[in-house]
Amino acid sequence: MSDNSIGKHIEFAARALKMPTIRRCWAELAERARTENWTHEQYLSAILDRQVSEREANGTALRISGARFPAIKTLEDFTFDHVPGLRRDVIAHLATSTWIAKSDNVILLGPPGVGKTHLAIALGIKAAHNAYPVLFDTATGWATRLTEAHATGRLAHELKRLRRYRLLIIDEIGYLPFDSDTANLFFQLIASRYEQGSVLITSNMPFGRWGEVFADDVVAAALIDRLVHHAEVITIDGDSYRTKTRRQLVNTDQ
Repeated sequence: MSDNSIGKHIEFAARALKMPTIRRCWAELAERARTENWTHEQYLSAILDRQVSEREANGTALRISGARFPAIKTLEDFTFDHVPGLRRDVIAHLATSTWIAKSDNVILLGPPGVGKTHLAIALGIKAAHNAYPVLFDTATGWATRLTEAHATGRLAHELKRLRRYRLLIIDEIGYLPFDSDTANLFFQLIASRYEQGSVLITSNMPFGRWGEVFADDVVAAALIDRLVHHAEVITIDGDSYRTKTRRQLVNTDQ
């Protein structure tokens, strides 16, 4: 078989096997293999590694896009010096996403502006890199989603559909109160995730005030009970990063 025929056969096989990376790079790697005197096994390993790496990168990009993050935030960009009380070793452990494999939860509590949303997004992106499907929304966004599903008789179907996401991120609980009907919908969401899938929540309210958010102390207590049973609860103290930055700018201008 001629070199030309072999090349066409490789490209046909790569297309049939849905391996576009191999189709693109086999010739380049073959030339390198000849130049560097690779064994057949080394060439095969290199070409398969290239295919796997690109497929994983594409999968990560799709998971990040599908998560609907409002922005891309990373742990590398987080200003830990602004919140010195935040334990970096705990965040580093959460970045491994091993808690998601166990269907555990993470709750970030603290005043506005201390980086809760940044951390939530960054941990969500780490989860996507670790091959876990993620879905992000604000608490009001989740309330709208659940209310619409309930109104159209699709709540059970929606809760079942959401189980395909190994991590749900609920941002900004506490900024707006919910009525009792919405509170019950939130309870059903959390109950459906209990020991089945992970939830990451950020809130500016301590647990003692969640009754104000969910219109009912009993519902709030039941919701918290399921959330914290298998959870890392992190309280972040400090001044608002945004307020501090504005203050510094004003002082600089003066």
